[in-house]
Amino acid sequence: MPGFTYLSTRGKAPRVESAEAIVRGIAPDGGLYVPSSIPDIGGQLDQLIGMDYRSLAGYIMALYMPDFGEMDIRNAVSRAYGEKFDHPLVAPLARKGGAYFLELFHGPTLAFKDLALTVLPHLLKAAAAKLGIKKEIVILTATSGDTGKAALEGFADVEGTRIIVFYPEDGVSRIQERQMTTQKGENTYVIAIEGNFDDAQRGVKDLFNDSQFNKRMEESGFAFSSANSINAGRLIPQIVYYVHSYLEILKNGGIGPDGKINIVVPTGNFGNILAAYYSKKMGIPVNMLICASNENNVLYDFINTGIYDRRRNLVATSSPSMDILVSSNLERLLFDLSGKDPRLVRKLTGDLATKGIFEIDENMRKGLSCFQGGFATDSETFRTIKLVFENYGYLIDTHTAVGYNVYLKYLEETNDRRPAVIASTASPFKFPGSVAGALDSRYCGMDEFKLIDVLSGMSGIKVPESIAGISSREILHRKSCRVEQMKDVVASILDISG
Repeated sequence: MPGFTYLSTRGKAPRVESAEAIVRGIAPDGGLYVPSSIPDIGGQLDQLIGMDYRSLAGYIMALYMPDFGEMDIRNAVSRAYGEKFDHPLVAPLARKGGAYFLELFHGPTLAFKDLALTVLPHLLKAAAAKLGIKKEIVILTATSGDTGKAALEGFADVEGTRIIVFYPEDGVSRIQERQMTTQKGENTYVIAIEGNFDDAQRGVKDLFNDSQFNKRMEESGFAFSSANSINAGRLIPQIVYYVHSYLEILKNGGIGPDGKINIVVPTGNFGNILAAYYSKKMGIPVNMLICASNENNVLYDFINTGIYDRRRNLVATSSPSMDILVSSNLERLLFDLSGKDPRLVRKLTGDLATKGIFEIDENMRKGLSCFQGGFATDSETFRTIKLVFENYGYLIDTHTAVGYNVYLKYLEETNDRRPAVIASTASPFKFPGSVAGALDSRYCGMDEFKLIDVLSGMSGIKVPESIAGISSREILHRKSCRVEQMKDVVASILDISG
């Protein structure tokens, strides 16, 4: 596509093609790469309706990555969405409780991140070859639980890469932690930090933006990239499953009179719902994007007031992947709402960094009209898990329960009966303590690893192969550090101390 490039949300870095945006991960000026335009597929939906998930993924990714060869995209997709996924549809829809649950947990790590992080290593490798990059690429990632394992799984033993994952030692579930600390691969490194996810995310961003440290890395033959959703190569594959969901509902005759759907996304870092927003901008008939938060409801407040205020205590909840107060991907939305004004984005992000708060103007607030914000407390989350299981025989995890609870509140307030897609972002087997405890209080406080089998017995669902026997796997990563030591840890791993 002639002239299709990526530009930084902060406007002080040159435009690049998608291959460079993917390799860099974050722009040199600290901004996030966004596509210069959004491809319009609204007039082609009838032709796309017959595509399977893999074909659709290749088609959409090619629109956003025109500098890649057709074979590069095809190879990346076929390698990503093959035997690693335990469902032939990759991301199937389950019609339960008056909504469509979009099951994004059929990949190797049982979470929605797999849909992007199984394909990203292949894209990154192709991009590096296209750009003639000979340096070893260091994937540096902060995780609130799911990104870490999915990235480790995707990049383990990929030639020419190393992957370093930082996670909050008390901010992930025991299953999530064990998935990461038992990860094999000569190029994998997992470090717990004494802090929360926001601390880990800030530390990683500081390393990306540390020009002196990056110079030392370059001199030693290394270059940073990211597997977080700040990387455009992580975000674009996520658009696919929203487009695919709409087409599946359309194909099966589930679209209402006005042809529109609602999409409900439980999110903390805003990346997953941003992908849904991009699908709407591409021409998918979406009425409302419903942003579901847990008790860390900074996004709920922002959508309803136009004020983003991170000056609050982070609450540890039963949906830890959403325990976030600084939502990185919101910057991409701010760029779009501002009419692509990087000066305004720099001011807003600067205010957030220095004051902990910013407020958007009335013009930008109008752009939020397609968003609805809601949140669920932990007690509401637990009640929703039990309600869905007892009434519909369907087992959901805590994050999905936040989404469905917020949807039920939206339905009660608006009586909007359009088809609703609920992003089911993780398998209930990733959070067996919370899920089993929600179903029966006698399981509260029991060992999470033992509860995996209990959940299987209660639901009749076979324990997913990727976590069967996880409690007995050898722990391979035991390193921890303070936030201020993150740079030293990375330097030590790369042997560039000094």
